[in-house]
Amino acid sequence: MDALEALKTRRSVRRFRDLPVEREKILEIIDCARLAPSAVNIQPWEFVVVTEAKKREEIARLTDYGKFIREAPVLIAVFCKDTEFYLEDGCAATENILLASWALGLGSCWVAGDKKSYAEEVRQFLQVPAGYRLVSLVAIGYPETVPSGLLMKRSVDEVLHWEKF
Repeated sequence: MDALEALKTRRSVRRFRDLPVEREKILEIIDCARLAPSAVNIQPWEFVVVTEAKKREEIARLTDYGKFIREAPVLIAVFCKDTEFYLEDGCAATENILLASWALGLGSCWVAGDKKSYAEEVRQFLQVPAGYRLVSLVAIGYPETVPSGLLMKRSVDEVLHWEKF
C-alpha cells in the first residue's frame, strides 16, 4: 500500500479478531514511529508495547473512551519526555503508528492520553519514569470487519484558504 492510499483509506478500528499480531509487525510499526519528525530532532518518545491481556484490561478500565483496548491484542502507549514540543512530537509518532498499522493490514484506534485524568495512573502502572507524559494509547489488531464507505469529511473546498483565511 502506498502512502497516499494509506492516508486516504485508514479508518479507526475498535473491534478486533482474536488473533495475535506478529512480533515482526509490531517491530515494523515501532520502527516507523521512531522515524517521525520531532522539534530539533530531539526524538523525545518512548513506546511501551502491551500484549498481556490483564495489563490491557487494567488500562482499558482506567480510560473513559478506550474500553475496547481490552479486546485488542496489542496496545502501544506513546510517552514523551516532558520537552517543549512533546505533544506535537508524540502526535507525529502516533500518526506514524496508525498509518504503519493500516499498511500492514492491521486496524488501530487512537485513544487520548495527554490532558486525560488517567494519564498519570497509566504512567505509573506501566512503570514509566517521572518526567514522561502519556501522549496516546493505540489499540492494534486484525480488524473484525474493515470499515468501508466514505467518512463524513469536509471537502477540500471547505477547509482550504489561499493567502488568507
